[in-house]
Amino acid sequence: MQLRTRRWQIVTRRENERMPNQRAKPTLRRRRLGGLLADCRDKAGLSGEEAATRLGWHHTKLSKMENARAGVTPKDIDLLMHTYGVTDTNLISALQGLARDAGKQGWWSTYGDVVANPYGDYLSLEKDATNIRFYGGHLVPGLLQRPGYAKAIITGTAMPPRTPHQVEALVDVRMARQAVLSRSDRPPLKLRAVIHQSVLQQGGEDPSVMLDQLNHLLYMSERTNITIQVMPMSAGAHPGLLGLFSVVDFETPWPTLVHLENILGGTFVEGTADVQQFGDAFEAIVTDALSVDASRKVIMKRIEEIRR
Repeated sequence: MQLRTRRWQIVTRRENERMPNQRAKPTLRRRRLGGLLADCRDKAGLSGEEAATRLGWHHTKLSKMENARAGVTPKDIDLLMHTYGVTDTNLISALQGLARDAGKQGWWSTYGDVVANPYGDYLSLEKDATNIRFYGGHLVPGLLQRPGYAKAIITGTAMPPRTPHQVEALVDVRMARQAVLSRSDRPPLKLRAVIHQSVLQQGGEDPSVMLDQLNHLLYMSERTNITIQVMPMSAGAHPGLLGLFSVVDFETPWPTLVHLENILGGTFVEGTADVQQFGDAFEAIVTDALSVDASRKVIMKRIEEIRR
């Protein structure tokens, strides 16, 4: 199914809190469900008003569903798919499952306002994902961070600055996220990560923090679902110079999307052509990076340097 290109820019306010009386934004899951429903309607060759007429609905009801402003039930999915002539049972089952789960809060909701959009949206993606391709530049991916390293990064990069209590809460969230790498209810998430060699040189005031982090990278690199490569200092220009990004894959029928991080929040890019560009960029980055074995040797060498 060819998807229309969508970009969602989510910008945070101070402490990621909503203004009083501001309507909550729809969850990312609900937006993705609405997008797929619209794609099914388009494929059936129906306008919104034509589809609503066949369904016996007011056209605003269907519009709100497609724009994630109204909930969708499994019964609605049955009726919509019948109207659109969709017979793919896997697609119907997937849509029904998302309709049931779209409004559910994730485990991170217990952390309150410290985990607001766009972070909460990304955590929902990470939980649903099957594969993530991550280029982090000068940063170890959150899924591979140790508590000390995570605390230093959150403290030094959060804008606006976080209180000590908020930092500790965000470190706890970051550690809890890592459960997707060893989940037992479904295959563990596969992670391919490329980090710049300069990351290995980070030390801060306490070298033991970086030593702990590097040892963890070595340990995690031995797992079959995790691939870690280092971009050497000697590397020339490559697409990763343009910024940090994650290419996130899901089970069929959910399409791959890209998450871009920035200081104001996050941007989600969806659409076959745009996503493919990021996929191609990641493969170019992998080509310029050291091999997995060579990357392990570089990490081990840096560990020995710190120990001296």
